[in-house]
Amino acid sequence: MKVLVLGGGVLGRAIAEALMGEFDVTIIEKDVIRAQTLAESGLQVVQGDFSYTATLLKAHIERADLVIITTTDIQTIAKTLHVVRSNNKDVSVLVILPEDVSVEDIENTLKEQYETEVKIDYIINPRTAIVRAVVETIERVGETKNARKLLNKLNEIKERSDTLLIVMHDNPDPDSMASASALALIAQTVGLKTQIVYGGDITHHQNRAMVNVLGMELRRVSKGSYEIKRHSAIAIVDAQPNGNITILDESDLKKVEIIIDHHQILQNLRDKLHPNCLIDIRPEVNATSSIMAEYLRALEIPINDTLATALFYGMYIDTKKFSKLSRVDIKAIEFLTGKVNYDLLDKIEFPDISTETAEILARAILNRKIYKNVVISNVGFIANRDAIAEAADFLLRLEGITTVLVFGIVDDRIEISARTRDVRINIGAIMKEAFGEIGSGGGHAQAGGARIPLGIFKLAKDKTSLLRLVEEAITEKFLEALGMKEGP
Repeated sequence: MKVLVLGGGVLGRAIAEALMGEFDVTIIEKDVIRAQTLAESGLQVVQGDFSYTATLLKAHIERADLVIITTTDIQTIAKTLHVVRSNNKDVSVLVILPEDVSVEDIENTLKEQYETEVKIDYIINPRTAIVRAVVETIERVGETKNARKLLNKLNEIKERSDTLLIVMHDNPDPDSMASASALALIAQTVGLKTQIVYGGDITHHQNRAMVNVLGMELRRVSKGSYEIKRHSAIAIVDAQPNGNITILDESDLKKVEIIIDHHQILQNLRDKLHPNCLIDIRPEVNATSSIMAEYLRALEIPINDTLATALFYGMYIDTKKFSKLSRVDIKAIEFLTGKVNYDLLDKIEFPDISTETAEILARAILNRKIYKNVVISNVGFIANRDAIAEAADFLLRLEGITTVLVFGIVDDRIEISARTRDVRINIGAIMKEAFGEIGSGGGHAQAGGARIPLGIFKLAKDKTSLLRLVEEAITEKFLEALGMKEGP
């Protein structure tokens, strides 16, 4: 790319020297002595007034891809813009804008003196640039501080134990599995042996594909098991005790040394944990994988394409295909760019669907009941809990439907997933309102879930009666929370 730097003062020279080597850079400088000095330092220089056509032609303005105007005089800027555009209407122009000058000032000067409108492609305000640089530096300081805290905590654990148990939530999703794998890598750098565990099931076909394709070593354990008790230090990622983890008892909570999560902190959580527990919970971040990527970047820990792919996919799922991104999420994407194996990613995102999942999807379609723009579907007794969420995602694609709820009975509980694309509804709040008192419910604005113990429903005489009672209760409570009357 051919770049013309107009002005060989302190700023112009610094810009040219920074670009030299990667780009074809020419400085245009009016002062003879300064031009000679620049040339002697190895820079390509054209001596002359850059606001004149003859000088620009000498510098081959017709071949330039970018022109950088470094002067701060508004009259000179306007004149130069007019001359540059007269000789190369397609060249991009970057202007270093003085503090007391606006784009409108330059445009008005051009109209008054030259009766023309000239587009400025890029503008840099020195004060704004400095403020942005300061903010970015402060953010890096914060990231480094967080990373050092984690590293210090891991070293502290290493002084009294050689192992770390990493706990995910009961039914881990891609964000949870990727985050656990990232923490394991960080812990291993200080010499800790790690074991990643969960208490429920990995049934969603994409989640199972992620485990298999990426070769993740995850172990299913039960509450009170030796696999938990033998570890003196526990870390939790993308989950919180008494939230979506059932394998830890009260005595285990005192061994929790690290919690990293992006969900809102649960009530009275700090009271249940050891005072020195490192808690990094950031509700403003949309994926725990983003937080873990920040740790890896700040600690300068090399990662392979397998972990990069896992973190990328974890972010992809929890940010709703990158539709909502915080500053931390965006930085994580930048960090992972170039490290992701897209062949592996494709195998994870589009795995073969299991027969069981296909049957549940079919059942959800056949059993759907429509209430205006709301669909409620009962998939009955199932073993694959994650298929309920997949069915909810699928039904939301039906024409005219904006809100979906799918439920089924898994073992001794009712599992519910809900989705919406209605911007007036916070489905997580709806789920909490509808089912919070008889079980647990919550989620985000567009996706939510609930779990209800069968309890009194077990008194039903047979499975048919049980399903009917459950469907009536779930439908009534959900529609009531939505402010709708029952009746198709």
